[in-house]
Amino acid sequence: MAAMAEWEYQHLYLPRGTSRGAARRLLTEHAEYGHWELARLRLFADGSRRVVLRRKVIKVVRTA
Repeated sequence: MAAMAEWEYQHLYLPRGTSRGAARRLLTEHAEYGHWELARLRLFADGSRRVVLRRKVIKVVRTA
């Protein structure tokens, strides 16, 4: 059997006023307990953040 990797994505919105420490704690929890990794983080002028997390989904493909 061969394994083919795909990615699963999760989008988060952190409103302005979210401290850097609170954002770090949230992302650390997702990484440690959900096995997510940071794919993209955008910081906007108003202080809000949009975060894209990803994790690998391994699907087993049966070969004959």
